Amino acid sequence: MPRKVYIIENLDCANCAAKVEKGISKLEGVESERVVFLTQKIILEVKEDCDWQGLIKAIEKEAKKVEPDCEITEK
Repeated sequence: MPRKVYIIENLDCANCAAKVEKGISKLEGVESERVVFLTQKIILEVKEDCDWQGLIKAIEKEAKKVEPDCEITEK
């Protein structure tokens, strides 16, 4: 299962991180997800045939629902 780590900037609180994590968990292709507020990271494990670019766009959309100013970049 492929694993990637992304940086999520401008996340204001642990509660927001939990909301973003919950949104990511519902996305197709995601096997496991973890949004770590203290280190400002998203840790993902996804299915082998995952469309990474599509997934990242979907994650950004979910994150901006919770925190409109957040930015996601590859580590």
